Amino acid sequence: MLSVLSGCAGGLGKGTPPDTYGLSAAPAVSGQQSRNRQILIGEPAALKALDSEQIVIRPSPSSIEYLANSQWSDRLPKIVQDKLVQAFENSGRVGGVGRPGDGLAIDFNIITSIRAFEIKADAGEQALVEISAKILNDRNGVVVASQVFRATTPVSGSGNAAYVQSLDRAFEEVVRELVSWTLSRI
Repeated sequence: MLSVLSGCAGGLGKGTPPDTYGLSAAPAVSGQQSRNRQILIGEPAALKALDSEQIVIRPSPSSIEYLANSQWSDRLPKIVQDKLVQAFENSGRVGGVGRPGDGLAIDFNIITSIRAFEIKADAGEQALVEISAKILNDRNGVVVASQVFRATTPVSGSGNAAYVQSLDRAFEEVVRELVSWTLSRI
């Protein structure tokens, strides 16, 4: 595994460009109809290590490295925001969903924070995705509900693509749960 790790992101501009990965299409989600509700999905908060294009590997609980010769297609928070918007839109269960600046008359603001989006190498190579979410009533500023969503999936196979596929599976599970939970509370 050490051959796929890089201690820093430097040097990406020289030689062969890094492999670039995205997350798969937003999963199909079911839930209660809220056709008269419009929701806003802001960009998730994230610590600097996750607020980048780099793919995080944790060789131990206290150290962070990045997957060598690999990167996300954009900053991770922007990708997560985009997939959440898609999941709500694809559900067909809300009247409208958008990002800040889209001009919607918002009923609820879904506030998220990426707590983990990494390969845990110290625990038998598992993908871990953890996102906290709050549903804020945009009319009165009251938090309606909050919850942390977490999923782990084992890495099956080897190489960078296997690590990203594991992260993708864990993220899909988190998105499915987060969207269903939100639909049940708005």
